[in-house]
Amino acid sequence: MAHDNLTAVTEFILLGLTEGADLKVVLFILFLLIYIISLVANLGMLLLISITPKLHTPMYYFLSCLSFVDACYSSVFAPKMLLNFFAEQETISFTACIVQYFFFVSLLTTEGFLLAAMAYDRYVAIANPLLYTVAMTKIVCVLLVAGSCVGGLINSLTHTLGLVKLSFCGPNVISHFFCDIPPLLKLSCSNTSMNELLLLIFSAVIAMITFLTVIISYIFIVAAILKIRSAAGRHKAFSTCASHLTAVTLFYGSISFSYIQPSSQYSLEQEKVVSVFYTLVIPMLNPLIYSLRNKDVKDAVKRAIELKHFPC
Repeated sequence: MAHDNLTAVTEFILLGLTEGADLKVVLFILFLLIYIISLVANLGMLLLISITPKLHTPMYYFLSCLSFVDACYSSVFAPKMLLNFFAEQETISFTACIVQYFFFVSLLTTEGFLLAAMAYDRYVAIANPLLYTVAMTKIVCVLLVAGSCVGGLINSLTHTLGLVKLSFCGPNVISHFFCDIPPLLKLSCSNTSMNELLLLIFSAVIAMITFLTVIISYIFIVAAILKIRSAAGRHKAFSTCASHLTAVTLFYGSISFSYIQPSSQYSLEQEKVVSVFYTLVIPMLNPLIYSLRNKDVKDAVKRAIELKHFPC
């Protein structure tokens, strides 16, 4: 019987991270804490930047956008994952699976472009400080953020539409805790070679564009820092980039490990471990990295606490 453009599978079963009942309780508590910290830290950073005039600069505008993306990003996975720890059968409908994947790729790609934009911002601030306010105007910042979002949507739509066109005839068990494209392609009864090719090409091209932007920006940043005569000046310039460089290393390291590799070398068990890091841990770490290593943010937090205790 022909079943072109028809999907026999109406829902998928997510195997999750573990089948052990005791371990599920431990993981539930751990991931609940991570999710709460992630939401509080990212939304707190967003609020802090909005109410602190001193932080109304391009650098913190990008950081506020990154915090918003991270808050949304972790919310794509955490609620469903937490509910599934206590479900008799961890299921997700075909539609919900596609929607989850769409937002996952869109937000993930947007974050990659935002980190590249932040690297360019740091390059302009350090290499051309006198032209900083001229080069990084509000319009330029808005366009960079808008371009990051559009890039995320284009990448997400490409892969999502490719998934929708596939047929799923069974089995319907996904060895993962969310709907990602590699395990979904393994379940399809259609020819997935084009999907795999698009995944490899888009992932490689986007990673190359964003990563090269970061690398080139930091080459010029290092060159500019080395020209600073005083040790204190060099330390101050480098400290403004340390947080961003840490965030970039964590993000690109985990993503590249998962996606920039041939499908023949892909391991679902390996992917589950790595994906926990980039879906839940990194969104929690980003605001902590920027706040713990940033004097302006720490001062703003102190002033906010003082105003709360002494409103008059």
